[in-house]
Amino acid sequence: MIKHHHKRKVERKQITLKRDLGLLEATFCGVGIILGAGIYALIGKAAGIAGNSVWLSFAIASLVAALTGLSYAELSSMFPSDSGEYIYTKKAFGARVAFLVGYFVIAAGIISAAAVALGFGGYLAALLNVNFIIPMAIGCIVLFSLINFWGIKQTAWVNIICTVLEAGGLILIIVLALKFIGRVNYFEMPHGYVGVFSAASLIFFAFIGFESIIKLSEETKQPRKTIPKALILSIIISTILYILVGIAAVSVLGWEKLGASAAPLADVAAAAMGSNAFTMLAIIAIFSTANTVLIILLSTSRIIYGMSADKSLPKILSHIHKKQRTPWVAIIAVALLAIAFALIGDITFVAGATNFAIFITFAVVNAALIGLRYTDSKQKRPFKVPLNIGKFPVLALLGIITSIFMLFNLDKMVLISGVGLTLVGIAIYEGYSRVHMNKKS
Repeated sequence: MIKHHHKRKVERKQITLKRDLGLLEATFCGVGIILGAGIYALIGKAAGIAGNSVWLSFAIASLVAALTGLSYAELSSMFPSDSGEYIYTKKAFGARVAFLVGYFVIAAGIISAAAVALGFGGYLAALLNVNFIIPMAIGCIVLFSLINFWGIKQTAWVNIICTVLEAGGLILIIVLALKFIGRVNYFEMPHGYVGVFSAASLIFFAFIGFESIIKLSEETKQPRKTIPKALILSIIISTILYILVGIAAVSVLGWEKLGASAAPLADVAAAAMGSNAFTMLAIIAIFSTANTVLIILLSTSRIIYGMSADKSLPKILSHIHKKQRTPWVAIIAVALLAIAFALIGDITFVAGATNFAIFITFAVVNAALIGLRYTDSKQKRPFKVPLNIGKFPVLALLGIITSIFMLFNLDKMVLISGVGLTLVGIAIYEGYSRVHMNKKS
C-alpha cells in the first residue's frame, strides 16, 4: 500500500508541461500580442501629436521596447522558466520583491484581458448591429480559455492564424498606400520634437506584450536559445510593420484627418479602396483583439502556475491536467477573474493601471539583470546583452531610465491608483507568508 501510494506520488510529479513550441510558434506568439488592438486605435491619436513624423515616433518607441527586450532575452537564456519576471527578481532581490513583480504581471494580465475582451465585444456588436458587448466579451474569454486548456500546440496554431490575419490587415494598408507615397513631407512635426516624443510615449503601449514570450519557456523546445531569438525577432518584425504603416497612413489621409479619425486604419483603407475596405478592417480588428485576449490569458495562467510551483501561491494553482498537460486550475482562475472585471463593463484606469504595473516591472527586470551580472556572474548566458563596461550592461541602465521616464508620464490619478495597487500586493504577500509559516510550524 505504501509502495503503491509512493508510485502514484512519483507519477504525479513527473507530469510536466508539454514542449511543443519551436522558434516559429514562439515568434508568432510575440508578434501576435504586439500587433494587438493598440495599433488600430492608437495611430490616429499619435499622428495628431507627431504629425507626418509619426513613423519616427514608432522608431523611438521600438528602441525603448528593445532596451528592455534585450534584458529579458539574457535573463530568459539564464533561467528558462514560465514564471519569468518572478524568478529573475527572486534570484536578484529575494522573495518579497519577486512576489510583488509577479503580482503586478498577473494583475496587468487579468485587467488587460478583460479590457481587450470588451473591445472585442464592441467590434463584434457593431459589426452585427446588436448591443451585447459584455456577453460577447465573456464568450471570448471562455472560448480562448478552453483553447488554452486544450493544449499549447492548439493555442499556438490559433494564434498563428489570427496573427497572419492581423498582420495581413497592416500589410494591406501598406500596399494600398503605395500609389500615395511621396504626397506629404514625412518630417513634418506640427508640435516639434516634443510632439514626436509624446507620441512615442503613447505608441509604446502598442509594443507591450513582447515579454509574454518568456512565460512559454517550459513549453518551448531548447528554450535557452529559442526564447531570446523569438523575443528579438518579434520586436524587429513588429517595428518594421509599424513604421511602414505609419508612413502609409499619413500618405493616404495626412496627419490632420488621421488625428481626427475614430477608426484611423479603417478610414485609411476606405479612402484608398472604398467602403468595403472599412468592413474588412473591422473584421481584422476583431481577430486582432481576440488574438490579444488569447495570448494574455495564456501568459497570465503560466506565471500563476510558475509562482504556485515555487510555493508563492496556493499549491492547487500548479496542478497540471494529466491528459492535456496544461495548468488547468490556473487557466480557470484567470478566466474567472477576467470575467469578473469584464462584468463591470467600463473599467476606469484600465490602461493606466496596466501600464503602471508594466513600467515598474520593466524597471525591476533591468535592475535584476544588472544585479545578477555581479552576484551570479558564473551562470551560463547563451545570449548576452551587448555594450558592456566590464560586467556592467549599459543598455539595461538605459532600460531603467526609459521605463521610469514612461512611468512618470502617466496621469497623477493613475500613479495614486498604482500606489494603492502596490499596497494591496504587499498586504497579500505578508498575509500569505504568515499563513504559510503557520502551516510549517
